[in-house]
Amino acid sequence: MAKKTTQWYASWFDTPFYHILYKDRDYTEAQLFMDNLTAYLNIPEHGKILDLACGKGRHSMYLNSLGYNVSGVDLSENSIAHAKQFENESLHFKVHDMSQPLGETFDAVFNLFTSFGYFDNDETNLQTIKAIKANLNDYGFGVIDFMNSEYVIDNLVASDIKTVEGIDFKQKRHIENGYIIKTIDFTADNKNYSFQERVKAFTLNDFEMLFQKAGVHLLDVFGDYKLNKFHKNTSERLIMVFK
Repeated sequence: MAKKTTQWYASWFDTPFYHILYKDRDYTEAQLFMDNLTAYLNIPEHGKILDLACGKGRHSMYLNSLGYNVSGVDLSENSIAHAKQFENESLHFKVHDMSQPLGETFDAVFNLFTSFGYFDNDETNLQTIKAIKANLNDYGFGVIDFMNSEYVIDNLVASDIKTVEGIDFKQKRHIENGYIIKTIDFTADNKNYSFQERVKAFTLNDFEMLFQKAGVHLLDVFGDYKLNKFHKNTSERLIMVFK
């Protein structure tokens, strides 16, 4: 029988299989994004950055290598335990729920690579925006890097199989009740697993309403990691800068 999970983001992200499936992500592109974003925001030298939903901390570490004082937080205890081995005087990691304020302020708060929209109710999504606002100092900027849901839905691949490290990950995707849902089935070590990713298909208009309710102001919108202009039909990303 397949092993089913309930809180998908609390369980799937905490398994080694999540990191195996996504091990081929383009981190060169991600680093270029960090270079472009920090330059655009003109974050002060040795400025403080909060990496919200940091995973194993790869991007926190890169930001730290650029000279910033970085705090990475994530709900996954396993990911934070892994990241903690790389801590130094200006790089720290802790387990934290991103819908709650951290209790200190930063020059920038980054929520990267579609690490938003996991919650089942809009109130928690709104709380997360409010928490980002609470984590910003008077001159700080919030950044949410989300998928462009309209582009993703238009180009949705219903099913495929991705083989990584000898594991055949069978992926099925569909739209249901405003969520983009991906079911991932695979067998490893003679056990059958089934996980599900559920991300709310927020559009720019949806975010604008959340920002208004949270009392933050949208300053700029980009459509890719080179910070080109956002086009709702062709851009792969929805990158929003606010304060």
